[in-house]
Amino acid sequence: MKKIPIISLIILLAGGVFAQNINFEEYFTTKTLRFDYIHAGNSEEEFIYFEQFKEEKYWGGSQTNTIDPFNYGEFRLMVYDATGEILIFSQGYATLFQEWQATDEAKKTDRSFYESVIMPYPKNNVIIVIQKRDMKNEFTNLYEIKFDPNDIFIKKEVVYDFKTSKILDNGKSSKNVDIVIISEGYTEQEMDKFKADAQRFSDAMFKYSPFKEYEKKFNIHIIEAISKESGTDIPGSNIWKNTVINSNFYTFGTERYITTSDVKTVRDIASLVPYDQIYILVNTKKYGGGGIYNFYNLCVSDHLSSELVFVHEFGHGFGGLADEYWTSDVSVQDYYDLSVEPPDPNITTLVDFESKWKDLVSKNASIPTPVTDKNKVKVGAFEGGGYVEKGIYRPSYSCYMRELHAKEFCPVCQDALIKMIKYYTE
Repeated sequence: MKKIPIISLIILLAGGVFAQNINFEEYFTTKTLRFDYIHAGNSEEEFIYFEQFKEEKYWGGSQTNTIDPFNYGEFRLMVYDATGEILIFSQGYATLFQEWQATDEAKKTDRSFYESVIMPYPKNNVIIVIQKRDMKNEFTNLYEIKFDPNDIFIKKEVVYDFKTSKILDNGKSSKNVDIVIISEGYTEQEMDKFKADAQRFSDAMFKYSPFKEYEKKFNIHIIEAISKESGTDIPGSNIWKNTVINSNFYTFGTERYITTSDVKTVRDIASLVPYDQIYILVNTKKYGGGGIYNFYNLCVSDHLSSELVFVHEFGHGFGGLADEYWTSDVSVQDYYDLSVEPPDPNITTLVDFESKWKDLVSKNASIPTPVTDKNKVKVGAFEGGGYVEKGIYRPSYSCYMRELHAKEFCPVCQDALIKMIKYYTE
């Protein structure tokens, strides 16, 4: 089949941010097709194994913009018509597996992870391709499968019947960013607490730019997913809880990193409403969070810094923003190749600075920008970011993607988030 390399997409998109779209009604219904698979391997190799196709009731995404223009994420979902010549849907994303590949454990053992991607439900046969970005920023096909909407083995069952509601309603899902907040580690007796927590975090998000300026472009749904026990797993303290989404701290050995490997359950619960982004709210006072681009976001409910963590992690999951710190403990190693530009919009190696935020650089900024200029340069290229102290540069001295006590997202991060909001809503 025809393969579209990364450089071709860039050329095709040169005429506009949201170029290269198709007639939605010609190719899709307003339901969702979910493709679940097993992602397995080690630091050197990886394989994808088919698990299931599932039809879900709602498509929450845009019906206008179906071709992802951003080129973020380590993986890319590409959906072609039956001929393999017409690209009808694409989306970049990241996964836990890809993070795990950069750990010491991946050098010594094989592991498998459950993963899932979604797309609007095709009316006719299509070809689904999963592509992987290598360290040199080139995409290659990792897996390919044909989908027939008449296949009798497409699953359709609704697994959960948890109560759902909207705490922010600005209209059609196809014209808004739809966030679903799912309760994790809340018992049936704690649902009033969950609803209050979800409202508090929703309110907090729209205190910060650019979200406060675009509040009317968001819908927020909540799902009252009931756990048998309150809290979450804390392996380092030998605490284990029976919760609906099976979340845990100490992901890949990093205490504050809270995630879940139970992606199937997450998707089954989220499917009760239309959504673009999944946010899992974990009922605990312990500090932590996690955000994986177009995969899911997690935040704890009751730590003093929780509201800022909520916003920071959403920067990852929704905006594809990179971490701009390098001093905190992380499990990944050699995460970026310093000889190429990282795909993330808010860090650069200066290899191709023209493709990043050079047009936003302050007139009085030197590149690289000395730390001594931190109070006079709004946007420059300050060294340190992407988990390394040298060789990677961030746009501003301070930003929510670097430190929680920052005053705001830097202008570059705000610009990236605004473009993403507009992609979903215009």
